[in-house]
Amino acid sequence: MISNIQQLRREYAQASLDERDAAENPFEQFQKWFEEALNSNVLEPNAMTLATSDAAGNPSARIVLLKGLAGESFVFFTNYLSRKAEELAQNSRACLLFFWKELERQVKIEGVASKISEAASIEYFQSRPKASQIGAWVSPQSQTIESRELLEQKYQEVAEKYKDSDVLPRPPHWGGYAVNPEKIEFWQGRPSRLHDRILYSLTDSKIWKIERLAP
Repeated sequence: MISNIQQLRREYAQASLDERDAAENPFEQFQKWFEEALNSNVLEPNAMTLATSDAAGNPSARIVLLKGLAGESFVFFTNYLSRKAEELAQNSRACLLFFWKELERQVKIEGVASKISEAASIEYFQSRPKASQIGAWVSPQSQTIESRELLEQKYQEVAEKYKDSDVLPRPPHWGGYAVNPEKIEFWQGRPSRLHDRILYSLTDSKIWKIERLAP
C-alpha cells in the first residue's frame, strides 16, 4: 500500500473565476485560458484526456493532443482503426479534459465527435515531421503485435520506400476528428476546496447559458 496517500493534499490559491467576468462565449474563454497556459511554461498545454465508450457503455480514456480549433470544435488526429476510433464509431459522444496544474485549472468539454474532411486530414498529416508520418503507416494502433523489433523493422522498410520523398501520402486509416461541444466547464482551484466551476451549456436555440456549479 502507498504510504500516507491520504495525507497528500495541496491548497489552491492562485486565481479565481467569476461568471460575471467570464466571456459570453466559451471559445473566447478557452482561448484566453489557453494563451495563459502557453505563456506559463505549462508542459504540453494542448495535451488533453479523451474519454470514449463503446455501445455497451464501457469507458476508456487516453491522452491525445489538441491540434486545432475549427470554428466551434476541438480537433485531434488519430488512427481510424484504433480503439478510440472504434468506440467513436459505436458512440460518437466524447469528453475532453485539459488539466493545467501549474495554473490550478481544468477545462472539461462534452460533445459529439465526427471525422473532419479528407483534405484537412491530408493537409495536417503532410505537415507533420517525416518520422511521424512513417510511424502512422507502420503502427497498427491498439492491435496486439508480436514484438517491438517487428515494429522497428516495418519502420525501416517504410523509411526506405520513401527515402527520396519529403512527404508521404496519408494512410487511409489515419485522420482527424472534430468534437463539437454541448457543454464546456471551466474549473479554477480555490482555497478550502471551494473551487470555482463555471458551466457553459448550449441551449436548443444555440445560445450558451452560463451557470455556476457547486465545487
